[in-house]
Amino acid sequence: MRRDRVPRRLTVDDTVWLWTVGHHHTPDCLTFLTLRRAENRHTQLRLVFRKGPGRIVSGYPFGAGDIASTAGAILNLNEPGVVRRFLDEAEARGLLPAAHGIHDEDGWPLYDTLASTTN
Repeated sequence: MRRDRVPRRLTVDDTVWLWTVGHHHTPDCLTFLTLRRAENRHTQLRLVFRKGPGRIVSGYPFGAGDIASTAGAILNLNEPGVVRRFLDEAEARGLLPAAHGIHDEDGWPLYDTLASTTN
């Protein structure tokens, strides 16, 4: 059984990425995907998915790591292929950070792009 918050590896070309999925209930209900290069643990991109009108994050009846919109596909952030697609889209948009720290970005615009190519 997989332990929550233990980073998983994703290799893209010669770069090893580590990623985790998390969920918080306070003050807002949100799910997040954190990505970082293995060699640089202090520079992280955190894609944040907040629950809101038309936006669904993990929780009943959905599984852990599931995000969806009322008009789109369900994407599971625990699937390496989905994470790779988010990584590629974040890179294409210039969202991968170069400076130390946790860099939060709204993940819904990326979801919208990926969900539109899924349908």
